Amino acid sequence: MFDLQTAIQQAKHVTFMTGAGVSTASGIPDYRSKGGLYADQVDPEYALSIDNLQAHHEDFHKFVVNNMYFPAAKPNVIHEKMATISNQKGTIVTQNVDGLGRKAGAEHVVEFHGNLYRIYCQTCHKHFDYETYLKSDIHAADGGILRPDIVLYGEPINPDTVSAAIEAISTADLLIVVGTSFVVYPFAGLIGYAQPEATIVAVNREKIALPEGAHMVQGDAVDVFAKLVV
Repeated sequence: MFDLQTAIQQAKHVTFMTGAGVSTASGIPDYRSKGGLYADQVDPEYALSIDNLQAHHEDFHKFVVNNMYFPAAKPNVIHEKMATISNQKGTIVTQNVDGLGRKAGAEHVVEFHGNLYRIYCQTCHKHFDYETYLKSDIHAADGGILRPDIVLYGEPINPDTVSAAIEAISTADLLIVVGTSFVVYPFAGLIGYAQPEATIVAVNREKIALPEGAHMVQGDAVDVFAKLVV
């Protein structure tokens, strides 16, 4: 039987690939489940698209502010254990834009889809704190539209971010997939850069599609990570 604790202890470089399920225990809803961000929304992918931002910045701003910011959320035991392990010998490659990995103290994080709390003006590229963005998406000094530094539908991933993610995955001898259904591309496709001899394991309530030979730890990730000694 596969033992996650032993695998982590024996690994030289651990890379975590994480998604929204990691942050649900911190009170941040996921995207596609019942009650998630996309539930009851008419067209959430358009709402979070570059097209909507460019054509209807007021609507985009309202959707993001009303649905995506949870500043009171705190890292949970999954974030904390991943931070400890990755700071010692690894990297976190995350789809999440909530910044909780870094808040937990993780130093080696690739935020594949960006970070909601980094705000910049599209005209002058000056940066702002998110509290400013909550009040208005207009930069008064030049009339530019403020936006969070996240990857929207219709936008490419930053090539430097892609390179950093590939490096983290290709150098790992242990890959741990947690909190993601692994259906969003190009993120899910990153697993293809794993070394042939790398151990791959997923921690998830339901089974997910994984490469042949990968291990599945089925259960609540909070319970699984709470038992890890790091």
